Amino acid sequence: MDFAAEAKRIEPEIIANRRKLHQHPELAYHEEWTSEYVARTLEAMGMEVKRMTGGTGVLGTLKGAKKGKVVALRADMDALPVTEAADVEFKSKIDGVMHACGHDAHMAMLLGAAKLLSGQKRELCGTVKFLFQPAEEHGGRGGALPMIEAGVMKDPKVDYVFGLHIDCARRSAVFGVGEGPIMAAPDSFVVKIAGKGGHGSAPHETVDPIYLAAHVILALQGVSSRMINPVRPFVITVGSIHSGTKENIIPDTAELHGTIRTLDEQTRSLAKRKVASVAKEVCRAFGGSAEVTFERDAYPVTVNDPRTTAKARAVLAKVRGARVKKAEPILGGEDFSRFLQKAPGTFYFLGSFNPTKGCVYPNHSSKFKVDEDVLKIGAASLASLAFEFGRPGGRA
Repeated sequence: MDFAAEAKRIEPEIIANRRKLHQHPELAYHEEWTSEYVARTLEAMGMEVKRMTGGTGVLGTLKGAKKGKVVALRADMDALPVTEAADVEFKSKIDGVMHACGHDAHMAMLLGAAKLLSGQKRELCGTVKFLFQPAEEHGGRGGALPMIEAGVMKDPKVDYVFGLHIDCARRSAVFGVGEGPIMAAPDSFVVKIAGKGGHGSAPHETVDPIYLAAHVILALQGVSSRMINPVRPFVITVGSIHSGTKENIIPDTAELHGTIRTLDEQTRSLAKRKVASVAKEVCRAFGGSAEVTFERDAYPVTVNDPRTTAKARAVLAKVRGARVKKAEPILGGEDFSRFLQKAPGTFYFLGSFNPTKGCVYPNHSSKFKVDEDVLKIGAASLASLAFEFGRPGGRA
């Protein structure tokens, strides 16, 4: 099924939805206005809708006239705590909150796909579930896990699941598709260092936790360079240090916050053990101590099913107006990983980099902009995947 022509026809509606959603961004777990807007838009298509699924999530269900597979399509809904500086007419109306990662575009494209598929209900095989997920940016439990616990991947059981993400580093209208691990497990950690405070003029009478923190930060880089197989991608970053109140006071404690990024569970487990061990032993060597904790329920590695992805690439190659290129793994994390643990599927990217329109700023930038010309392409791609994978013989 070629959805490109119909996607072009409804392009003004897709863009209007995106701009409306962009003006009303909401942070993780607070997507009340957003979820209601999505739910009402789906209901206007005659779709079965469940509100407040796994929190503020929305589940739309479309049953085709013919028997077939169950395909789930997902879009995330939450925005970021960023003050918008992009030069667009439809700026955020919420102070300090902005759709700076493209989630407004994801929702608009999925609503577009829903419109395209509902128009082909008589030809549609199987069932399509539209998952509008909250709290992707939150980390930890996020929003996918509560939706899964609420049963969105069951009754009927999902056979395939697909997700699409706007990519500001990729040229507009270029799909990025890759098999296997495609995004990292993002493990946040906290190192609480305990020393012995005192006067800045007599450091020998103290155990300086700031000095210990400096050594811990340097030593942690040895985990990646000397303790992990160099052919396995691994990044460790300490993003914040908290300690002290005055220049001549050596404090009692210091606290480090950081992140570990890995692309396989074996490296992930080893890296966490080594980080904890190095931090504790460095502090012990200088007479202090360290407590290391990791965020609970951190997102797993996002792993695209190879067979499903190979077929998805072939489907996407037929979407008019777009090209397909191989996507290399990146070390950002993604809540979509949870859905891929429940059903085979593919998480893919759609380029939005267009210098002529000023769409050159990275995701999470206050100046982030989306090339709206690609929205119809994204909608057509999602509809195409659902249509093709829904066929009874549509086995990957």
